[in-house]
Amino acid sequence: MMSSSNTTAAPPSSRTGQTCVLVIDDSPEDMALLTEYLRGARLRIAVAFDGREGYQKATVMLPELILMDVRMPRTDGFAACRLLKADPRTRDIPVIFLSGCNELDDRLQGLRLGAVDYISKPFAPEEVMARVHIHLDLRRRVLTAPAAEDGNAGTPESESSEYSTPVRAAMAILLHDIGRPPSLPELAHQVGTNERRLTELFREATGMPVFAWLREERFLVACRLLAESALDIQQIADHVGYGSAGNFTTMFRDRLGVTPRDYRQAQRERRNGTE
Repeated sequence: MMSSSNTTAAPPSSRTGQTCVLVIDDSPEDMALLTEYLRGARLRIAVAFDGREGYQKATVMLPELILMDVRMPRTDGFAACRLLKADPRTRDIPVIFLSGCNELDDRLQGLRLGAVDYISKPFAPEEVMARVHIHLDLRRRVLTAPAAEDGNAGTPESESSEYSTPVRAAMAILLHDIGRPPSLPELAHQVGTNERRLTELFREATGMPVFAWLREERFLVACRLLAESALDIQQIADHVGYGSAGNFTTMFRDRLGVTPRDYRQAQRERRNGTE
């Protein structure tokens, strides 16, 4: 039975005496081959056949390692990885992608999303197992290293209380390139849900739908850049997603009753007056 403890130093599977590896793949052939080799290494195995099921199992089982395909039904591997890395319960679990998506852009995307490794299909089982053992060994070293006594044990719980995992993951995507956001359908797909559900989650968390929240964030970023940077008005307008300095100025005047230039000047005068 799983313990209710929130400590990360002793995952549930380690307390059973067996290391748990979660395999997420919709290919029966690849699943059978992987599980055969993993069992031969005396590892405990959990399986899931799409990214959504895999993410849900990961939050409950807290495996030491996840092997995951990219192209899967419902929720693909990239979306599942975003959810795993946005969830304080699962963000430190190493993820290894095994995929037939072998283009450089695919491999780089997987690594940028937080995976520790990317193995191309068709794979050699011996290579997969060698990498599994390497990353499990690194994981054990991290978990057994002396923990800093700084009272941070409660941080994951406090971080998880403010927003749900899909909302945090979506916010990270939107803020990464705030001036060029994906469409709502694409954003929902990237975080493993649908448009309606993502909109509901945003309303529950922020009181606003997705792009209303994004407009507020753009305005806050614009104010900060005006006050703290030397970027010109057009550069700031481009960064936050307005097509021209004129559109940006109109928006700014509607919100604050002053132009961006006047706002910048007022902020500089205020800052100089307090120094």
